[in-house]
Amino acid sequence: MLKTTIDAAIKQAMLAKDKVRLTALRSIKSQIMLAETADGASADGLTPEAELKLLNKSAKQRRDAAAIYKEQFRSDLEETELAELAIIEEFLPAQLSEAALVERLVHIIQRVGATGPSDLGKVMGVAARELSGQADGKRISDVLSHLLNNTNL
Repeated sequence: MLKTTIDAAIKQAMLAKDKVRLTALRSIKSQIMLAETADGASADGLTPEAELKLLNKSAKQRRDAAAIYKEQFRSDLEETELAELAIIEEFLPAQLSEAALVERLVHIIQRVGATGPSDLGKVMGVAARELSGQADGKRISDVLSHLLNNTNL
């Protein structure tokens, strides 16, 4: 369970006096606690899928914030966001390589029967579900757009 893993990591970060790691881990724990106490939440805690979704959301927030800070030439804040992102990614499944992502997406395209760019939404829904946690949504979308615009499928 993610919560117990995060609790143990928080203790290690406290002992090591690693402030950046501690901040990132406390942020994840806070999100877990909010999700567990939200209306309609299960008394059993979060499902593994919900935990994965929570981690992906947190990672995306860090990526987006780092991009904004980079545009604003705030390298100090960008570095902090990227450091926290690296810590969050430790708890996510390994990301697919570019070749593996293309291979999986080609298979999904063929299975769904997509023929061109107009089928992007149909393929994206299936791909996002099947590749959840293994690739970022924007990355999936970019590769899918390239594949669907390529007529040699």
